[in-house]
Amino acid sequence: MIRDYRLFIKDILDSIDRIEKFVGDMDFEEFVEDDKTSTAVVKKIEIIGEAIKNIPKDVKERYGYIPWRDIVRMRNKITHDYFGIDYEIVWNVVKEKLPGLRAQVEQVLKDIE
Repeated sequence: MIRDYRLFIKDILDSIDRIEKFVGDMDFEEFVEDDKTSTAVVKKIEIIGEAIKNIPKDVKERYGYIPWRDIVRMRNKITHDYFGIDYEIVWNVVKEKLPGLRAQVEQVLKDIE
């Protein structure tokens, strides 16, 4: 059975929620030193990118202001170049990009439900 793409959108929101809970009130140094947290955050970013791959093209085109391709590129870099992960970039994504992405994806979900 094919999974409804709305579930992938919910997976994105769930991953963002979990990332925010993992990081909590950590600062960058704590994040980098906490292998369990940094690894979990990277895994959730991978899941976000993988979920995006399962969202239909027409939906992504309708919401073209969301940086779908950039997110998938980040997922690909993390997945295929694990030893080259720049945790400063990951941290900046978590702190500066995910809140906006959450709002955008929540709007997509609201529109399609």
